[in-house]
This record gives sequence, C-alpha cells and structure tokens, in this order.
Amino acid sequence: MVVELGHYALALALGLSMVQCVLPLWGARVGDGAMMAAARPAAVATFLCLLASFGALVHAYVVSDFSVANVVENSHSLKPLLFRITGVWGNHEGSMLLWVLVLALSGAVVALSRSLPERLRALTLGVLAMLTAAFLLFMLLTSNPFMRVEFPPFEGRDLNPLLQDIGLAIHPPLLYLGYVGFSISFAFAVAALLDGRVDAVWARAVRPWTLAAWVFLTLGIAMGSYWAYYELGWGGWWFWDPVENASLMPWLAGTALVHSAVVMEKRDALRVWTILLAILTFSLSLIGAFLVRSGVLTSVHAFATDPERGAFILVILVLFIGGALALFAWRAPMLRQGGIFAPVSREGALVLNNLLLCTACATVFIGTLYPLALEALTGDRISVGPPYFDATFLPLTMPLVAIMPLGQTLAWKRGDLLGAAQRLTAAFALSLAMVAMIVALTHGGPVLALAGVALGFFAVAGALSEIVTRSWRRGASLASVWRRARGLPSSAWGAAVAHAGIGLLVLGISATAWEVETLAIVRPGETINAGPYTLRLDSVSSLGRNTYKAEVVHFSVTRGETPIGRVTAEKRFYTTRGMATTEAGLMTRGLGQIYVAPGETLPDGGIAVRLYWKPFVLLIWIGAVVAAFGGGLSLIDRRLRIGVPRKSRADSRMLSDNRQILGGG
Repeated sequence: MVVELGHYALALALGLSMVQCVLPLWGARVGDGAMMAAARPAAVATFLCLLASFGALVHAYVVSDFSVANVVENSHSLKPLLFRITGVWGNHEGSMLLWVLVLALSGAVVALSRSLPERLRALTLGVLAMLTAAFLLFMLLTSNPFMRVEFPPFEGRDLNPLLQDIGLAIHPPLLYLGYVGFSISFAFAVAALLDGRVDAVWARAVRPWTLAAWVFLTLGIAMGSYWAYYELGWGGWWFWDPVENASLMPWLAGTALVHSAVVMEKRDALRVWTILLAILTFSLSLIGAFLVRSGVLTSVHAFATDPERGAFILVILVLFIGGALALFAWRAPMLRQGGIFAPVSREGALVLNNLLLCTACATVFIGTLYPLALEALTGDRISVGPPYFDATFLPLTMPLVAIMPLGQTLAWKRGDLLGAAQRLTAAFALSLAMVAMIVALTHGGPVLALAGVALGFFAVAGALSEIVTRSWRRGASLASVWRRARGLPSSAWGAAVAHAGIGLLVLGISATAWEVETLAIVRPGETINAGPYTLRLDSVSSLGRNTYKAEVVHFSVTRGETPIGRVTAEKRFYTTRGMATTEAGLMTRGLGQIYVAPGETLPDGGIAVRLYWKPFVLLIWIGAVVAAFGGGLSLIDRRLRIGVPRKSRADSRMLSDNRQILGGG
C-alpha cells in the first residue's frame, strides 16, 4: 500500500508541476496577479508530494520490500540500516527521485522567499516547474522506482559493493544540491530573458543561489575525490574519468558565474555575460546527467544502460539547452550592457578570471566528449587521459591562481597595478622563501611542483594580506586592527578564506610530486619502507560479515626505532554480487598519510602490497573544505539577505515636494 501511495504521489507531483508551470507563465504574460500567485502553493505542494514519494521508497528499502524491483536489484536484508537507506539513491531510479526532490525543495524555498518581486518569482518558478515536469515524466515513463515484480524473491541482489560506504550518504546529496542550485540560477536567467529586464534586483536575487550551489558542489566533488581515494585502492585522488569531469565542468563554469555575479551586483556590469554563464553552467550539469544516465559510459557512477533512457534525456537536453540559448540569442541584444570600467581594475581582473575559467572548462569539455563523439561517428576508440589534461588544463590554472591575490587587491572601476603589486610584496617574498626552503630540504624537485608550491603560498599569503591591508593603519594598536578586521563584511572575509582554500588545494596537489610509492610482496614478519616509515607485516586474518568475507592485513609502523602505531587494510569479497573490493589502510601523520592497499594473496602466504607515503596530501581536501567555508561566509553577508531598496510612491512624492521647497524642482 505504501508503495502505491508513493507512486501516486509521484504522478500527482507531475500534475502539480504542470500547474506551477502554466499558470504563472501565462499570468506574467497577461499581467494577472492571481495566476502568478498560484505558483507559490503549487511549488510547495509539488515538494510535499515528492517528499512523500521519496519517503515511500525509503520505507520500501528499510523494510526490505522485495516486491519492488528497485529494492530487489539494489538491497539486501542483511545490510546495515545505513546502507539500506543510502541504497535508495545508489541506483538510477532512486537517484533520479532524489534529484527531482532536491529540485522541488529549491522551488519551495524560492516560493516562500519574501524578498523577490512577484513577477520575477512567478517566472522563475514557472521555469523550474518545466524542469521538474520533464524529469518526472522521464521517471514515470522510463525509470519508475516503484515498479513491482510478479514473483518477489526471498532476498535482494545487494548494492554494488563499491557503493556500500558512508561516502554514498554524503557525496550524491551534496552534488545534487550543487547541480540543483545552478538550476535555480538557470531559471532566474531564463526568467530575466522572458521579462526582458536584468537589474540590481535580479543580481541580488541570483547571487545567493549561485554561491550556495558552488559551496555544495565544491564539497560534493571533494567528498567524491576522497571516497575514490580510499575506496578504489589505487592511491589517486583524481583520474580525469569522464564522470569526474562531468562534475568538474559545471564547477568551473559556476566559479566563473560567482565572480561575474559579483561584478554585476557591485558595478552593474557584465549583465549579458552573467546571463549566458547562468545558462551554460546548468547546461553542463544536464550534460553530466546525460553522460551518467544514458549508458554511453561504463562506470560505477553510470547507473543506466537502457538506450531509451538515453534518448529521453537527450531530448530534455536539446529542449532546455537549445531553448535557453535560442531565447538568449533573441533577447540578449535588447538588454542594456551596464557599466564600463578600465582594463586595469578589479572588474578587469574578474573578466580575465572568467576567460581563464571558461577556457579551462572548454578543454575539459573537449577532452571528455571528443572520444565519445568520435566513437559514435566512426566506431574508433581513443583514450584521452592525464597527459592531455596536464598539457591543456594546467597551463590555464597556473595564471588563474597567480592573478587571484592581485585581482582582489585592485580597486573597482580603475585600479593601480603598481600599487597593488607593492601591497603584495611581502606575500611574494614569503612564497619565494618557502620554495627556497623546500628546495634546500628536498634537494630540488620537479619544476612544475615548485611553481605550484610558490603559487599556493602566494594565494594563501595574498588572501591574508588583503585582510591585513583593509584592517591595518599606521600606528594603530592590535586591538583596533582586530576590531576593524571583525567589522569587515562577511563577503570580504569569505573571498579571502575561499582564495586561501584554493591556495591550500594547490599546495596539496603540488606536494604529490614528492610522494613515495612502493610495490612489494611481503610475508608475515617482513618489512617494507615508505618514505621515512617502515611497515612490518604482523599477520593476515580472516573476517566474516553478513554480506562479505574479508582478509585483513595488520602492519605495525615505525620511524627509525620509534613505534608509531598500527594500520590495517582489507581485501573484501561480496558473496551475493561476486565482487571483490579493496579497503585501503590509512594512517595520518600530520598533513600526510601512509596508504596501504593489499593485493592478491600468494600460495606461500605472501601478499602483494601497494604502499605510499603521501606528504601533505590532506591539504587537497582541507583546501576544498576551507574554500567552501569561505563561500559560506560570503553567503551569510547581510547584504545578500535583504532586498534592493525600492522607492514607494509616497517616498517619490515627498522627494519631489522637498526638491520644490529647496528650489530644485
């Protein structure tokens, strides 16, 4: 009965989303306030229906209802409760339901917002409803999560073992919050084009959603990277897999959108470009959805293999991306361009930032889709991997990091390049000193890695320099400096913290040049070295759980003669799926990690081991979290929580009367 109610709620949500789409858009066209106002209750009702539908599917997983095909294919009654719940979105149908639920949640939040003009809110909710209706129709016709099986089995087939991890509880929801946040920016952009009006009200409305989406997507990508790092057992944090690139592309475009929206809000410039970026960012999210759901890729991420689903999503892709771009081509020439500025200014630096980010995004786009297009057209298969991205992506990101401190130091509208460079002298000197110290300690190193270290330190020191410059005055006491620093807007702190986080990320990536890898076959009692550490294999034991069996290797770790601790790693075999996985053993030492990945066990008792010492590797994920925290600080800025002041008629009459009294009328 619960399953049928969930299915009914899904169908009801489709009907409500169509109401939410048609009434406000038509009401905005004819100027009917009542029809526009209907979008708000319709959006809330759509969300409540989808929440009920999602709850019904979660209930089916929790109670192991094997009369539902989706539960049979992706669950097992002996799994821990957490993995039964996360298994809801560990498959194609459930993840699509989560996607649409988050989309409807965002629509409900927009509907309940009181700071938006009624017409802009109605148009935005109408566009969001189009997206919701399209994906609900896709689900009901090709990906119904509530489909029953005629003869229910006694047990399920279990979830993909690679997905049975806490990462599944965190990574997909964060990613979806990011993607859907950009869908709201997309809806605002289309609404502005339909209305033919882009102003400060629009910029103030769209920027919080863009920032929130960027924060969630940053955290989602970072979590996915760390999950792959410790789960797959190959010791890497990024592989340039097409599905990884599918999340990186909207992040790059979204980063450009965040900066472009700042220019538009503060200086009333880059209006048309900001609208285009909002469309392209969500378009890249849809392209990522197509790659994952269409079956053109074989990956742990790629749930769908049915060509019918791929064709349906391709139609959605063409309609929304093509329609939005066509609307942009028609309406953009009618929009006023906005303010002007000198090339050497903070606006100019942000434009250069946008150009580099979009070019980097284009290189990832070509490297990801060109092999797929070539195979579809000619049948030839080529592999585009790290060498291509290292040669194209890296040269674009290095100058991007270099201009971050300089750009935030320049003044708006017209800046002093020499003065900005002088204010960064200390940061530049500190970065050179750090590189010199690393060269002395490590006796050199790869040139690009040293350049990355210099850029990372420069970004961190430059962010700190910006706060100090805005807070310090000659002769001021530390108390007054701290008071001025605390009084800075949250957006100023947020920008500095986010830039510092990117600097830490660059430092962590650069430090991978000094990691040490060891491959060996060890037997109990034998030792193996990883950098300054020595690991001794103490024993190999067997472990049995409800859904898998495991071989556990136990190592003791020493540095010189000093015992450090113990680290364990596992090789698991999931009996239901017949799949083996590697659970890497990790020992954190400062900002570095000892990484142990066990391989096959030999007949003589030896075991193949891949061992790494990864100095400063944690800076990669710490930097991402710090950058996201900076975005959150900008998000809580009071200026983003209040609407743009608008003059009432009474205020206008009073101003006119005052002017006449003062002789100015």
